[in-house]
Formats: sequence, C-alpha cells, structure tokens
Amino acid sequence: MAVIASAPGKVLMTGGYLILERPNAGIVLSTNARFYAIVKPLYEEIKPESWAWAWTDVKLTSPQMSRETIYKLSLKHLTLQPVSSSDSRNPFVEHAVQYAVAAAHAKFGKDRTDALQKILLQGLDITILGCNEFYSYRNQIELQGLPLTPESLALLPPFSSITFNAEESSGQKPEVAKTGLGSSAAMTTAVVASLLHYLGVVDLSSGKKVDADLDIVHMIAQTAHCIAQGKVGSGFDVSSAVYGSQRYVRFSPEVLSSAQGAVIGIPLEEVISDVLQAKWDHERKKFSLPPSMTLLLGEPGTGGSSTPSMVGAVKKWQKSDPQNSLETWRKLSEANSALELHLNALSGLAEKHSDAYQNVINRCSGLTSEKWVGGEDEPSQAVIEALLGARNAMLGIRNHMRKMGEAAGIPIEPESQSELLDATMNMEGVLLAGVPGAGGFDAVFAVTLGASSDNVIRAWSSSNVLALLVREDPNGVSIENNDPRAKEITTAVSSIRIE
Repeated sequence: MAVIASAPGKVLMTGGYLILERPNAGIVLSTNARFYAIVKPLYEEIKPESWAWAWTDVKLTSPQMSRETIYKLSLKHLTLQPVSSSDSRNPFVEHAVQYAVAAAHAKFGKDRTDALQKILLQGLDITILGCNEFYSYRNQIELQGLPLTPESLALLPPFSSITFNAEESSGQKPEVAKTGLGSSAAMTTAVVASLLHYLGVVDLSSGKKVDADLDIVHMIAQTAHCIAQGKVGSGFDVSSAVYGSQRYVRFSPEVLSSAQGAVIGIPLEEVISDVLQAKWDHERKKFSLPPSMTLLLGEPGTGGSSTPSMVGAVKKWQKSDPQNSLETWRKLSEANSALELHLNALSGLAEKHSDAYQNVINRCSGLTSEKWVGGEDEPSQAVIEALLGARNAMLGIRNHMRKMGEAAGIPIEPESQSELLDATMNMEGVLLAGVPGAGGFDAVFAVTLGASSDNVIRAWSSSNVLALLVREDPNGVSIENNDPRAKEITTAVSSIRIE
C-alpha cells in the first residue's frame, strides 16, 4: 500500500537574518506549492537472500530530473550506499531515509522489530515530486514567446521536467534554477513524513494528526535537513513544512550536538533516540494573513542569490562593527514586531467586526494608501489605522534591511528590487511589498487587499516580472489520498488546499 505525503514550501515574510539567533522571531507563511513523497514496497515478496545478508534495496526516483538511484540499506548499521558510483546523490533524501528508519527502531520495542524488518525487507520504492512553483520556468516561457503571466505558467503540465542553469566555465555542476520556496526542506519533510507513516511510527491521516506525531516528524526532518546541508540553520523552513504558517523562534543548535558529533561505532538508532529525547526549545505560534488578503510572489528574472554567502557577509559585519550592527538589529526587530502586531490586530478586528472590516478592505482595495482615510465608525477607523501601521512597519523593515546590506557589502534589497517594490507599494490595494528571507535577486512578495491582486499581476508582467501561482496556505504536512499525478488533480498549485 503506497503512502503519499506532501509538505509545503515557504515565504519568510519577516525575520531575515535575525531569525538565525534566539530569541528573534520571524513570520513564515507556508504556501500551496507542495513537495510530494510516494513510498511503497519495492518488491511484492521478501527476497530469501535478504534475510541472510541483512540488507534491503531502496529505489529513489525523481521523474522531473529523469533520475533513478538504487541504494543498499544495511538493516544492521542503517548505512545507505548507492549501487553504482556514477549514480546521482541526494543527501537530503538519503539522510531522511536513514533517520526515519532509525527513528522506527528507536520508537519500537522488540515485539515490533520483526514486523519492521519484514516491511523493510520488501524494499523501499520512493518517488519525489515538486510542484512547478519550486522551480523557475521563466526561460522556457520566454523561449516559447509566451507572455510573462501566471496563465502561461498554468499551461505547463504539473511536475514539469526541471531544467538546469547553464554550466559554468569552472566546470561545476549546473545548478537547478529555483524560486526560493525552500524545496530541500519541503522535500526532506515529505520523505520523512511518508516513511514514518509507512513504517507505523506516526499516524498522519486526516483527522488523526496529533501534535506528538507532528513533533516526531519535525525532529527527524530538522535533523536530516541540517546534517545533509552540513550546518545547523534556523530551521524555519522545516518547521513551516511540518506545522504550516507560524511565528517562529529557532531551536538552540546544541539540540543537534549528538547528531553532529556522531562517530562511527555509535549505532544510528542511539543517535536518533538522543535527538528524539533532546530538549527542543523552538517556539512556534500559529499565524496566517488576515482575511481578504492575498500573498503574491514575483520572479524578476535578474538571477538568483546565494543565501549562505550573504549570511556569511552579515556575520562578518557583525563581528567587525558590533555596536552599529546591534543597533540595526534592534531597530529591525522592533519593526518586525510592529508588523506582526498590526497584522494580528487586523485578524482580531476581522473576527469581532467582520462587516466593518470587510467594507474597509473592499474600499481600500481600489485606492492607493494615501486615500485610506475616513472610517465611518470606531471599528472601521481601527482597521484603517492597523493597515497604515502595517505599511509603515514594512517600510521600516525594508529601510533597516537595506542599511544592513550596505554595511555588509551585499545586495539585500538591490536598487532594481527597491524600484520594483516602491512601485508595487504605490499601487492601489497593496498593503505590503518586500524581499523575502535573506533578500537579494531571487524574488519579491506583495500582500494585496480584496480583489486588487489582478492589477498587481498585470503591472508586474508589464515590468518583466513573472507573478507565480503561489498563494498562502496555512496547512503543514499532510497525507494525500491520491497520487498527485492522477488526472483528477489537474494542477497542484492552482487553488488553495482545504483540509
């Protein structure tokens, strides 16, 4: 019986750079772009020789990259080795498989070990699929002479083949062109969730999901993702892939010290047992955009940015100029908190005074922000004040991010992005616009009111910016009932998922 799990991509709206250090918080929105992992038995029956040799086969297929890799999984040591040295490697999936199987061993008593071995001896057939929105198809659209619009993106078949950036003269492997939605975190989470559910460690079925099971998925996915990328990041991308949209404060890096310091000779089962019993001190609080607001993401086509190198530059600046960097971070943190406060206030007003809230949103959606005035009553005025407060907070965030970039010598909000964002924020019905995450040239986001998003999409298109089909979806990891490639699912990102 196949198990299909999916996990969402993310947009870090606030908390860029600050989120790397406790106790700074960030607002991360999960999206309707999802990564899928399909797990099923590789063989109908157990190979007799497998019992004696204590190994099993794992097949990893990525149809979008036309790749298939066969591994041997040691049932004793839980090591994973490709059968052919020429096969492509995926460290995120490899660690997800090893750690999920180790978690099963750690959680099960001896009475369930035999049953687990039987499942594993049938082999693992794993297929990974990422929604088109994780990858850039801008070049293909331009080559076909199509307009840079979401409608052109919608013409692509779901899970289209992924193209690579042109190979550099240095001879390095070409890199996949991405849109910055956190594909590796979503993929790792989907693989971990599908395996843990398949092996019976957790039950993520609709209506049965409990926090304890999600916590196990989170701990294993965070560990696999961190070890695979060779560093302990903030983890906001994995957390949103598991739990959905949230306000997030990172865990202490020491939580993963046992996994980082694991040496040959210590059983992986023990390492993962330590991880599961560690004191995970991250903080998360559910968050989603207020009603009648739409998240838009645009791809300017100016080339991507390397987040690790930009983070490295900011850390170098912090060390060289501690006084000014602390002051900038303090102001940026205050602006982030102010935006969060105003958005939460708007959600509260929508709940308590829904008619007044909706009337103001509908009216402001057709006006530029300087005309957002004149509330007819106290609740309406409160909505207008919160809207303007959110805008001002966003302008403050952008200002401090720009200053940080200038001081660190990196383009956190490059001039081309600034011009685009200023023009966007001056459009009718636009509440916010900014660069997500670490900034750079990857993408821009906007939050629009009511029905104003269509006008922004058209304006972006005329400015050579491709509006993606991404929208906020506050839901996290999920078990799916159908293969996402099935005919009844015509596109994985055209509408908001409802659970």
